[in-house]
Amino acid sequence: MANKKVTSDKIATTASKVLTNPNSSEIAKKLAGSALSQKTITHETGKEMEAIASNVLKSEKYSETTKELAASILSQSDKKR
Repeated sequence: MANKKVTSDKIATTASKVLTNPNSSEIAKKLAGSALSQKTITHETGKEMEAIASNVLKSEKYSETTKELAASILSQSDKKR
């Protein structure tokens, strides 16, 4: 069964702001792009992005915004992996 979870409007807005902010980190921008690509049910978190998001959540060096994006991405991951 395909994952039917999609990125919320709140997370999509946050992701858009991250992508347009020149001061956003490369990791934050990767997570933001992934979150926006999952705005529809046709995309699901890939294995590489799952690993990145997991590492972000485990680290203390990332901002709350970056962690919020990471959590959203992991919530849409393939539960079989």
